[in-house]
Amino acid sequence: MKRAALLAVDGGGSKTDVALLDRYGTVLGAARVSGDVDGRTWATWGHIEDAQLVRVHAAIATAAERAGLDPDLRPLADVGSFCLAGADLPADDRRLLRWMRTNGWAAEPLLRNDTFAVLRAGTDRSWGVAVVCGFGTNCAGVAPDGRVARFPAIGPISGDWGGANELGGLAAWHAFRSQDGRGPKTAFQRSVPAYFGLKTPKQLMEAIYFDRIAEVRLAELAPLVFTEAKRGDAIARDLLDRQADEIVLMATTAMRRLRMRDLDVEVVLGGGIFRSRDARFFARIRDGLVAFAPAATVHRLTDPPIIGAALIGLDALRATKAARTTARASLTHTRLTRHTPARKEA
Repeated sequence: MKRAALLAVDGGGSKTDVALLDRYGTVLGAARVSGDVDGRTWATWGHIEDAQLVRVHAAIATAAERAGLDPDLRPLADVGSFCLAGADLPADDRRLLRWMRTNGWAAEPLLRNDTFAVLRAGTDRSWGVAVVCGFGTNCAGVAPDGRVARFPAIGPISGDWGGANELGGLAAWHAFRSQDGRGPKTAFQRSVPAYFGLKTPKQLMEAIYFDRIAEVRLAELAPLVFTEAKRGDAIARDLLDRQADEIVLMATTAMRRLRMRDLDVEVVLGGGIFRSRDARFFARIRDGLVAFAPAATVHRLTDPPIIGAALIGLDALRATKAARTTARASLTHTRLTRHTPARKEA
C-alpha cells in the first residue's frame, strides 16, 4: 500500500486523535496521544503552540506505523482533514497550513477548527451549532445556506469565559478566599489543595508561585467542581450555572447571527466538560437554548470528534454514504485507545 486515501486529525485541548482510512471508510491505523509530549504541556489560550504540533506529529507517526506505512515516506494520504483547537484566526490558519504543507503528510490538506469536527460528528445534517467546552470554550454555527458564525475564542481578551481552565482556576481562587476570610466558606478550601496532596490553599499558592506546581494544572480541578456541586456546595453550583449560561449565550448568539432562531436547529455539545453526568447542569443548558429557539434540540457528543474530521475528509473525497457509515462505526474510543496506556483520570 503506497498511501491512505485520508488522514483525519482531531486535536483538542487535552488529546490528539489521528486515523488513516481508505476511501471506503475502513480504518487502516489509528492513535490517540494524551497528556504532555516530551514533558511539555500545550493546553494554552490562543493560537496553537509548538508543543501541540509536536503531539500531532507524534500521533500521525504512530498511526502511520500501525497502518503499515513508513511515516517518513510522504504524503501518507491523498487528503488530510485537520480539525484543530486554536485554529481561530486567519493568521493561525496560514501558519498551520504552512506547517502541514512543509511536513507533507497529505497531498491536499484541509484545515478546520475543532468545533467543526464536533458538529459534523454530532449530526447527519450539514448545518447546526456546535459548542466545545474542554480546556476553554468555543462555538461555531453553520446555517442551511452555508453561512458560518464563529468566535475568536482566544480567551478573556476576546470576551470568552469558561472551560476547565476557568473552572479550575476559580475553584482555587475561592479556596484561598475561603481560607483568609475574603469570601464565603466553601468545600474548595479543603478539596482543592487535597487534590495536589497539600493541606491548605496557602500551600498550593506557594507551590504555584515557586513553580513546584505548574499553574496550568489548575484545569485538572474542573471535575472537582462538579463533585462539590453535587455535594451541595453553593460556590461550586454557582460556577456551573455560570458555565451553563455561557454555553447558552455562545450558541444562541450564533443562532441569532445566522437567523436560525425559528429553525429546528441541532446543538451539539462536545468536550471534556460535557462528560459530566450533572443533570442540573445539562437541564440549565437545554432550558436556556429552548427558551431562545423553541424547536432546537440538544445532543451531547459521546463519540470521538475525530469522526467529524474523517467525515469532512470523506466529503472532500466524494466518498459514498456507505463509506461514511463505515467510518462512523469504526472510529470508536476503543479503536483509538487500543494501544494507549491507561492513565489515571483527574
